Amino acid sequence: MKIRQRHAWDLTPQEAREVQSRLAAEILCRDDFDAITRVAGVDVGFEDNGAITRAAIAVLAFPSLQFVAAAVARKKTSFPYVPGLLSFREAPAVLAAMEQLNVRPDLLLCDGQGIAHPRRFGIASHLGLLLDIPSIGVAKTRLIGTHDEVPNKRGVWVPLLHGGETTGAVLRTRQGVMPLYVSPGHRIGLASAIDWVMACLTRYRLPETTRWAHRLASGKDLQAIAP
Repeated sequence: MKIRQRHAWDLTPQEAREVQSRLAAEILCRDDFDAITRVAGVDVGFEDNGAITRAAIAVLAFPSLQFVAAAVARKKTSFPYVPGLLSFREAPAVLAAMEQLNVRPDLLLCDGQGIAHPRRFGIASHLGLLLDIPSIGVAKTRLIGTHDEVPNKRGVWVPLLHGGETTGAVLRTRQGVMPLYVSPGHRIGLASAIDWVMACLTRYRLPETTRWAHRLASGKDLQAIAP
């Protein structure tokens, strides 16, 4: 799979912020894709007290959400934990996992932020740009912004606001559970991002893409969870 090498990874936190600010100008927050038949979840975990980054990608057919392929990659963690710079800590392992896939996803749903980020360049935006694949940030917690209370009804959302902009949506994916923070990553608009997250749901809070990737990133063997 072709990966756009846009910058070095051996950076200081300040250099990483400068990269984010520069590349954020290239992010496209409108729909720019054809038919989507394969959706992928991206998640990252850590081993050996954070010394090893374990990245997982699970590809599902759409609309059936049946398992198609998966890849897991482990790399030595080379960037410190710095809020707002997690993609520099996690993306190298994700890209290594992407290189192992024998199918190309049409859409990425990433466990993390898209443009709902201080510099509008979270991990979903970062990966979407480097891979040139439409991407969505699907985060379990808020990084920036404010929002109203989300009504307790499946599919309802309220805007996530930051700096006078709508940077994402706070989406109730299931009644009675905490909402998710959805934001465009790259090559997709907010309305479509919400629709795709909802389309990838079954009866759980998280979309199936994220659930598959999370199980792999958490250390479960593919043989134990694949059908």
